[in-house]
Amino acid sequence: MLKKILLIDDEDKLRQLLARIIQLEWEDLEVFQASNLKAGYQILKTKDIDVIICDVKLPDGNGVEAVMEIKKLQPFSEVLLMTAFGQIPDGVQAIKNGAFDYMTKGDDNNKIIPLIYKAFEKVEIIKRVNKLEEKVGKKYAFDQIIGESKEINKAITLGKKVSQTDATVLLLGETGTGKEVFAQAIHVESKRNSKSFVALNCSAVNKDLLESELFGHVAGSFTGAIRDKKGLFEEANQGTLFLDEIGEMPLELQAKLLRVLETGEFLKVGETLATKVNVRVIAATNRNLEQLSEEGLFREDLYYRLSVFTILLPSLKERVSDIPLLIKYFVGLNAVKMNIKEPIIEDSYIEILKKHYWKGNVRELKNIIERSLILIEGDSLDDRSLPYGFSIESNNKNALSQMALSENERRHIQKVLAYTKGNKAEAARLLEIGVATLYRKIEEYKIH
Repeated sequence: MLKKILLIDDEDKLRQLLARIIQLEWEDLEVFQASNLKAGYQILKTKDIDVIICDVKLPDGNGVEAVMEIKKLQPFSEVLLMTAFGQIPDGVQAIKNGAFDYMTKGDDNNKIIPLIYKAFEKVEIIKRVNKLEEKVGKKYAFDQIIGESKEINKAITLGKKVSQTDATVLLLGETGTGKEVFAQAIHVESKRNSKSFVALNCSAVNKDLLESELFGHVAGSFTGAIRDKKGLFEEANQGTLFLDEIGEMPLELQAKLLRVLETGEFLKVGETLATKVNVRVIAATNRNLEQLSEEGLFREDLYYRLSVFTILLPSLKERVSDIPLLIKYFVGLNAVKMNIKEPIIEDSYIEILKKHYWKGNVRELKNIIERSLILIEGDSLDDRSLPYGFSIESNNKNALSQMALSENERRHIQKVLAYTKGNKAEAARLLEIGVATLYRKIEEYKIH
């Protein structure tokens, strides 16, 4: 595909020389030129430009400030700024505004071509990721949810039906089954889709702050409340509020939530006048709310109000036939993000994953595939690509490596550290262990 680059500089000779140098480097390149920002913006409005090289000092504006406008016109493009007088504050601000890099004219002649190569590579990756995400469902429409099993199709059918109403929805399912994805899909296919979708995990917020997070507060209502704050109900007005882990909401807040659901009104913390909103609520939990209400841990009236329409999302072990489709999707998505060639997926690899118990469901599968791509040897995913400690729970037996476990673990940690280029925090995330544990393992195995 033909690459396109735009040069914006009021020094005609310098701009034309740079254009010539660039054209000699790439055969599949179209170069556009502009002597000011106005002319540059006009080109950006009519042409799909990959990389923009822009002078900082221009007759009709400043290149540092122009970066944000350029990114509005061409979100997937990359901007390289050049100036005759390099200033550190300008460079810092340029990067904050979204520039790819900031160079001083004359001092960076040997850097410009490698930087353009890197910018083109980044643009290509961003475009590929965006195309893949649009294709397979990052926008969460129901027809983009991956799976063809009877179980997932039943949930999708129910979701499509309820999305056309304003009914409160309760999503039930194990951890990692995609409850937020379903909530997004209901919102996207509803008449509220032009308004905000706001999500909150009720278990992730301290219970003392949860009321303020949901309903907002007025300045001075408690220590640290130095200004008025909107709550998530206000943020989601006319749209959808997704309350995940609703079973973890404290009893004292449940009454306030029930009032909003019944009247559309609530009181901010420290406020005496009610605020009225029009919000659709979708709640989700992996717990048995009916049992919790019988135990006095969840209000029975709130449970009945939330469960106007209930959708049960199947676990991965209930939709094993969807695993090959999910593997193909996650392999493709991660290969693009990691900028590697999409590998061949061996049947043996698929069969191993189909036999796994998947306690963490789709979320766990996604994580295992990301780690497999880090560990891959050659151009195929097979059993050697599986992370250390991965086992198949089939007939209550675990698959054990023939190699000593400690040696297996050492090699696994080395591969992950190599992938993260020594970033121990990222390595610990991928290994699903604490950073302190990782440091201990590095010392124990004398990994350098």
